[in-house]
Amino acid sequence: MFTIDFHNHFYPPEYLEELKTGNSNVKVTYDSNNNPLLHYPGDYNILVPEHRDITYRAEILENSGINMQIVSLTTPGVHSESPTRAVQLARLVNESFAKIMNEYRERFSALATLPLNDPSASVTELEYTFKDLGFRGVMLFSNVNGTALSDSQFIPLYERADELQAVFYVHPNYPAGVEAMTDYWLMPLIGFPFDTTLTAAKIVFSGIAKKFPRIRWVFAHLGGAIPYLAERLDRGYYAFKECRENIEKPPSEYLKTFYYDTVNFDTQALQFAIDFAGTEHLLAGSDYPHRIGSLKKMIESINQLQITRKEKANIYGGNAKKLLNL
Repeated sequence: MFTIDFHNHFYPPEYLEELKTGNSNVKVTYDSNNNPLLHYPGDYNILVPEHRDITYRAEILENSGINMQIVSLTTPGVHSESPTRAVQLARLVNESFAKIMNEYRERFSALATLPLNDPSASVTELEYTFKDLGFRGVMLFSNVNGTALSDSQFIPLYERADELQAVFYVHPNYPAGVEAMTDYWLMPLIGFPFDTTLTAAKIVFSGIAKKFPRIRWVFAHLGGAIPYLAERLDRGYYAFKECRENIEKPPSEYLKTFYYDTVNFDTQALQFAIDFAGTEHLLAGSDYPHRIGSLKKMIESINQLQITRKEKANIYGGNAKKLLNL
């Protein structure tokens, strides 16, 4: 089956060089294998060759039977820098991704990066990436230096994205309440899915999803706990008037229109999400090449689902192809 990995990450070499040589809030060191380590508040990432060598990445995909990846930047994101620096780095990343898309057209597409700590500049960059570089989707982080995506400062971005019918992929970031997650790698293990869940709920309850229905929302890691908690959110809608101020139907009705990647390799969890949102709203994802990601487990977990061959084909790649008009 034609397989498109929607959730994976890449750091353009040009971006890494800027972090090393320019002014940055991200500290770069190296491990014993000469892999760069990106240090930022509360976490660090180890950048193995697959994170930064696109030719090597293409060879890995060829050997793994993965037809295509939708590459994206990941934490710390450019919004960890000053607004001026974030604008510069976002443009650098996006033009680097555009070059990859042009050189490896059959193997890679990409999601744009925005300088989210400058909402006005984010609108400008959105228009540039879509009109001049040919992007169809964007990665948003679940919060921007602590500011929720449902904050009113992002409304102009959503207005323009709605006009462009953009795909907005929400990936978790340094979560609220991180102080309780400093040991046992609980920030990425628990905090990331928690922040994704919180963001999805706020996008719905704030009325963002209602006001801008042409934005296609995708949430990482199977939506955090959204499929599991949707019924509880619906109960809140009926119980509390505050939950009905901005929306006219239960939250689950909006949440079922969202897309969710399959970066939860428990087949029972995947089936639960299918029961909630349908096979047409799941996108294959690996979280590759992070230590917690796996191309192999992505394929195996989807393959074990007791669904039709056509439904599997849609999850493996058909849904992503349609969503991004590939």
